[in-house]
Amino acid sequence: MSQQDIVIAIHLTGAIIAGGIIGLERSYHGRPAGFRTHTLVCLSSSLLMLVTLYQSTWLPGFPDDTIRTDPTRMAQGIMTGIGFLGAGVIYKENFSVRGLTTAASIWITAAIGILIGIGFYFPAIVSTLLALGILSAFRKIEAMMPAQAYAHYTIGFDRHNTMPEEQLRALLAQHGFSVATMGYCIGSERQLFEYQTVIQTTDPVNHARLAETLRMLEQVREFRIAPTGG
Repeated sequence: MSQQDIVIAIHLTGAIIAGGIIGLERSYHGRPAGFRTHTLVCLSSSLLMLVTLYQSTWLPGFPDDTIRTDPTRMAQGIMTGIGFLGAGVIYKENFSVRGLTTAASIWITAAIGILIGIGFYFPAIVSTLLALGILSAFRKIEAMMPAQAYAHYTIGFDRHNTMPEEQLRALLAQHGFSVATMGYCIGSERQLFEYQTVIQTTDPVNHARLAETLRMLEQVREFRIAPTGG
């Protein structure tokens, strides 16, 4: 095995390790793109950059200054292709959009693979550690930070026994909600009158408390609380 083969093997092995570390964190949290996906992304990015790093090997017989592939164009092509893969893990579930963090982790894994492919190991190692820290440690920080929680809220009453809007707003305020938007609807069978709102709170537990209160109100014919999330 030549010195060049050893260097190539080191580059590819490093890509497998870096991609695998990030992928393990995603698999542990049950994400659709996990250990194998991130490993393959990092490995393929590194492999494609090796193509530009060793141009003289796959273009024999040509002087180095005659034909030269721009490595930056290869990197741009890799990141464009990763965009399609990242879009595939983003999906809409009811009123929530999920998979954005996984898509971002695939994107940075591809970037790390590019760095390893050209032998830029120090920033690749630092980026791997930072990415792992963001995905794990930042999760705990994010959970401790106060944040506004939004929900799509629909409540229906008999058309001739509807709770006044002022009373409904007061009920929401008692449970820690403020109304972001308010809409109105009469069902197709014209028997129910519905308030369709977007509500917000700083305590997600309020959703369950509100649902329990609405369940006990005889006046309420139907309701739906659908929290949004990423």
